[in-house]
Amino acid sequence: MRKVQVVRLEQTEQGALGSLLIDKSFYCSTLEPDVNDTNRFQIPIGKYLCKRFHGKKWKNTFEVIVPDHKYVLFHAGNTEVDTEGCILLGRQPSYLKGKRAVLNSGFTFREFIRKMKGVDEFMLTIYDFYPFLQDESLFYFRPDEKPEL
Repeated sequence: MRKVQVVRLEQTEQGALGSLLIDKSFYCSTLEPDVNDTNRFQIPIGKYLCKRFHGKKWKNTFEVIVPDHKYVLFHAGNTEVDTEGCILLGRQPSYLKGKRAVLNSGFTFREFIRKMKGVDEFMLTIYDFYPFLQDESLFYFRPDEKPEL
């Protein structure tokens, strides 16, 4: 079974920007709703089963099986307004009209589906790494390499 990870690197009021890894290799950038947005849902950190999904709007994608939620999908989109709780895929992070975004999303999503050809389910693990990036004291340094902070 393939292992897929989302590592969130940045959390702002414009969403959670991260990286998608497939079998421990970087694949693309991700964007999810802001954790504090009361109108949208952010998947909590943890492990989730993802299953192939065929719907009306997203005819071929994967659904993240999250307790008490339905239709949490991987799909194309650029900014937080393009998702209510799903994971947007894009080639690289950037800004569109002043908003945090992932770019080349349609192409990246189609390539993700091609890469997952023949896969009907996989395990997804979601990590929040941004707390470590915001607080340098959380990094571990060897005692003989104590940096000036």
